[in-house]
Amino acid sequence: MENSLPQIPAKRYFTIGEVGELCGVKPHVLRYWEQEFTQLRPMKRRGNRRYYQHHEVLMIRRIRELLYDQGFTISGARNKMHELMQSQREQRQLSEILPESVDVIDVHDSLPAVFSGHSALLPVDLSDDPWLHVRHELHEIRALLSPAL
Repeated sequence: MENSLPQIPAKRYFTIGEVGELCGVKPHVLRYWEQEFTQLRPMKRRGNRRYYQHHEVLMIRRIRELLYDQGFTISGARNKMHELMQSQREQRQLSEILPESVDVIDVHDSLPAVFSGHSALLPVDLSDDPWLHVRHELHEIRALLSPAL
């Protein structure tokens, strides 16, 4: 459905009317969504006029997709948006820590299932590869944070 929506122009701020046209949603619906989705915080100026930025227009399109196309309820869409924001935040933090040349892998996929959650039992030689040490530490952290299997 998003293909039928117009392309977002290269502007810094959009009025509520412009956002409504760009997202296929009426302004009163946008005001309601502001109450339901805490991530949606347009800037307000004189007379409480709302000004949306590009990332908020994209967020509104995502909310619209969840509600109208995928059939989520408001609370389901709220939870999904929270998960998406959390995932993006974690990816951003991980990309700040690791250099671009390092491939991020799921440590559980590279370790035998027998050792899952028991990283202290793993005989690991950390002297050859410095990233192996990082992977090993990440595995230990994940084992601490994951529920017992």
